[in-house]
Amino acid sequence: MIEINALTKTFNQGQPNEVKAINGINLQIANSEYVIIVGSNGSGKSTLLNLVAGSILPGSGTITIDGTDVSKLHDYQRSKWIARVFQNPLSGTAPDLSILDNFRLASLRTKPKGFGIGVNDGFKAAVKEKIALLNMGLENKTDQLMGTLSGGQRQALTLLMSVMDDCKILLLDEPSAALDPRSANVVMQTADRLIKDFNLTAILVTHNLKDAYTYGSRIIQMAEGAILHDLSSENKTVLTQNDLFSWFS
Repeated sequence: MIEINALTKTFNQGQPNEVKAINGINLQIANSEYVIIVGSNGSGKSTLLNLVAGSILPGSGTITIDGTDVSKLHDYQRSKWIARVFQNPLSGTAPDLSILDNFRLASLRTKPKGFGIGVNDGFKAAVKEKIALLNMGLENKTDQLMGTLSGGQRQALTLLMSVMDDCKILLLDEPSAALDPRSANVVMQTADRLIKDFNLTAILVTHNLKDAYTYGSRIIQMAEGAILHDLSSENKTVLTQNDLFSWFS
């Protein structure tokens, strides 16, 4: 599904504050694989996620998705494959639109936009059914403005919206970092369920080692723009929390 070859990214190249953020990474991620990426600040994990998303373009190397070289494509050009949930719960929704309108826009993410973008009873029922899975009591408040909801509610809804269209790859950029513990737990459990139910390929960048241990089928540790550890599903199964903590000692 995702193949990365000899990928590099340098910021402020040739200047005193030059930063080599990604140093020749090679990585293959199979269909339906759920990869967790951990690392200290400045290790390159967020830069790698941005490169996969197309928010920034590589200095050299290639990124291939489903056999298509997307290395020079920007994020909006990769939207037919990729959905993304950001750390800031305010980033993934339109605050001045209702919950229902946000879901309608999400369902048209990769489709041509025209005048026929209204909603019907079938669509309303489908949205309510999905929202009910969150157990947040929002399924009967779909006319409420998104901007009036809490960060946790918005982040959970953003996750649901990510699978309203034909998403194949879900990128999670520390989606629970800005939330209270209860909301964070709901968001992480919702993400895990959606990834499994929709057979998604997913990448989660996180500082939360408990989440890194609990979720995902593969775990990667980055340091200085390179991959330091890469544990397959089989090896992750026998990884202990102490083993994981020792990576950072």
